[in-house]
Amino acid sequence: MVLRIVKNTAIAASLVALSGCTGVFESVDNRGNVPIPKKLLTSMKAKGMTPRSPIMIRVFKKENELEIWKRKTDTGRYGLLATYEICKWSGKLGPKYKEGDKQAPEGFYTVNKWQMNPNSEYHLAFNMGFPNRFDRAYGRTGSHLMIHGACSSAGCYSMTDEYIEDIYSLAREALKGGQKSFQVQAFPFRMTPENMAAYRDHKHFKFWTMLKRGYDHFQITRVPPKVNVCEKRYVFNTTAAGPYNATAQCPAMTMPATLATAFVAKQKRDAKAFESLVAKQEKRPVQPVTGNDAATLLAGISTETAAKSAVTGAAKPAPARASEKAQSSKTSAKKTIEGALKPAG
Repeated sequence: MVLRIVKNTAIAASLVALSGCTGVFESVDNRGNVPIPKKLLTSMKAKGMTPRSPIMIRVFKKENELEIWKRKTDTGRYGLLATYEICKWSGKLGPKYKEGDKQAPEGFYTVNKWQMNPNSEYHLAFNMGFPNRFDRAYGRTGSHLMIHGACSSAGCYSMTDEYIEDIYSLAREALKGGQKSFQVQAFPFRMTPENMAAYRDHKHFKFWTMLKRGYDHFQITRVPPKVNVCEKRYVFNTTAAGPYNATAQCPAMTMPATLATAFVAKQKRDAKAFESLVAKQEKRPVQPVTGNDAATLLAGISTETAAKSAVTGAAKPAPARASEKAQSSKTSAKKTIEGALKPAG
């Protein structure tokens, strides 16, 4: 009897250890096969999504929120499917530096099939992929940084078991549907002018300003941005003839002209709003905003027509809603571009 128990335990342990290479969605007790809830299936249908269409995740520390975005079948752009409260995350606002600092990561991460863990000690989990190329460029260390259940965190983003079942099932089906990997964008807070102004004196403000660029690209296109790293910084939605090296000089890069125009317009608008908020808080006159011209914002990046773009789905800003289209017809071409920058849905 004892021998049988030991044998069964060994088999179970082997399944856990091999889950990354012999069927990543197979779990010892079948919890990894939990179905997508009917309420989400109904919501998907209403929003023009399918259970196996690609997903993207956004995490916001300050707001304690995790968003699930899914690609729509008609436009190819992503729509917000669900928002979940994060049960616990550890550390403070800011990136993770080293193993054991108990900081939850911030940045742009990629989750592949092999990072899914249906046998987690924390109910269900997937590894975020920390450290990524940006983190490694700075010598940052850490392992097993997850989004998981059990509402317990030591450097991870922890959900309730109920919520992680929803999130895991959505990720599992998207990967089974052909999505090779999905993007996780982890932010300290929503990258609005109001929040940027509130944290303008924080030691990580420069880092967050860089993250905001990726945030803005998604706000404009509603497509997960193509992420690369060079000169120890993130670059978004660019293509290059040569390779991207995280610690070397960036290669000559190009960006679709329509996207570049929309990105510059959004950065200018947000910079103007940021200055107005800071001036009000500091009780001083509003100052002219500098350093937000196209040459500065697109330094090292040339523009190209949409026909030549290799950035799939990122060549055009997301279309404005009906009310915005009506308003744009009464304004200048510049206002038309800015109208398309407003979040859809």
